[in-house]
Amino acid sequence: MSSTTNTDTAGRAARGFSDIYRAVWRWHFYAGLLVLPFLTLLAVTGGLYLFREEIDHFVHADLMKVNTPVVQQANGQAQASVPLSEQVHVAVQSLPGKAVRVVPPAASDLTTEVDIVAADGSGKQAVYVNPYSGEVQGQMAYRDSIMWTVRNLHSLAITGPIGNAAIEIAAGWSILLVLSGLYLWWPRGQKGGVVTLRTTPARRLWWRDLHAVCGIFAAGFILFLAVTGMPWSMVWGAKVNELANGHNFGYPDGVRVNTPMSDTRLVDQERTTWSLEQAVIPLSSLPTAATSHVVDEGEHAGHGGGSTKSGAEQASGAAGVPLSAAAIAHADIGLDQAERIFAREGLAPGYAINLPGSPQGVYTGSIYPDALERQQVVHVDRYSGDVLLDMHYADYGPLGRALEWGINVHLGQQYGLINQLVLVLACIAMVMMSVGAGVMWWKRRPVGGIGIPPLPKERKRIAGVWGLMMIIGVIFPLVGLSLIVMGLLDWLWIRATHKRGDDLQEAKV
Repeated sequence: MSSTTNTDTAGRAARGFSDIYRAVWRWHFYAGLLVLPFLTLLAVTGGLYLFREEIDHFVHADLMKVNTPVVQQANGQAQASVPLSEQVHVAVQSLPGKAVRVVPPAASDLTTEVDIVAADGSGKQAVYVNPYSGEVQGQMAYRDSIMWTVRNLHSLAITGPIGNAAIEIAAGWSILLVLSGLYLWWPRGQKGGVVTLRTTPARRLWWRDLHAVCGIFAAGFILFLAVTGMPWSMVWGAKVNELANGHNFGYPDGVRVNTPMSDTRLVDQERTTWSLEQAVIPLSSLPTAATSHVVDEGEHAGHGGGSTKSGAEQASGAAGVPLSAAAIAHADIGLDQAERIFAREGLAPGYAINLPGSPQGVYTGSIYPDALERQQVVHVDRYSGDVLLDMHYADYGPLGRALEWGINVHLGQQYGLINQLVLVLACIAMVMMSVGAGVMWWKRRPVGGIGIPPLPKERKRIAGVWGLMMIIGVIFPLVGLSLIVMGLLDWLWIRATHKRGDDLQEAKV
């Protein structure tokens, strides 16, 4: 009697395990259908983007590399360059329009990038100037380099909101793919196919092992990249960013903001870090002494003296008359002086300078280099030269620093070449895992069928696994919505196949 009871208990336990395994396998299959095409795209484009500077400088060497020998001076210093303002002047002569951004070269063999909104209506263009000869080497559409194309493919930005939403869903499902895959991979006494490949590529088992072995190597990286990529997502990332950074004018609490601010966000004019996507740009305060001679209606249209008006009011002139371009240019400190201020403030080489776009605009210098501690954004008053805001990585709180560290590692920047090579290996493993899954499924599927894994005997196991997966769906709303849709589709598929099975049974009778 006792032996029979033990046998029954063991049988129920075995059936229970088998049911759970089948339920997890079924949802793992669905996750793979959704994720693997996107994961392959992300792995290929992400692996390329890790070497964005090297590839861009190679492919666009005619634009980004100086076309004259770089000569060292007798004192060992780098060759003297043409003043930055003259380089901008030459660029605008080459392409008439309004210069909005300048990127001085980060290295002695690189050109200066001058971004211009062209007067001919062709949009924003990047003009590249030899900093030593002052000659224009060429131009291309702004952010139209091969690596910007790869970046837009990586995020599916080229497809608009639908593509961005698809990437967000795929990132969330990739977490589910890894967790369910780990459950299926767990050895449970199995020796082969855990970290080694069995048989030959001619057999399905070899492809199953390739999928499993590459998957276990890539699992941690997939989780890390999915989590650190989520801050850029359209729904979850945007809402979390707004909640986390939507105070203190979008700047970290460590930055004291005590200057008039505009409504223009930094991200609208310059690529910035995730933590600064809510940051707004301060306003330059027009000196009262200058107000009297910077209006269009004659030298005495404005009223000088001890004006108590705000910067915004002063910017439109004491009499509410628009400022003249000539007067603004006369009062402006100029690009060369702004460059000296940024150098004095310690911005790392390769920083970008955004030029003032309005009478109360500011000079903004920003750099997000490989070394996180050298992240910096500096806003300079265009008339007085005063530093209005100076933001460093150290100003972030603990959560902000952790997020920025994760993003920097995600981009392959934090630990140099080692960071890049490790992530490239992870990307290769993801591609091989995806290929292994596709071939394995193709060899396993029945002729004319999809090859969905079999249902567990106890159907509630399907719902139970779905409920556990919804924990991730609660955290990431788009993932939760897609889980509901997939659950409904699976339920309809089960009903349809059962109905078809009943019809066949009746036909036989």
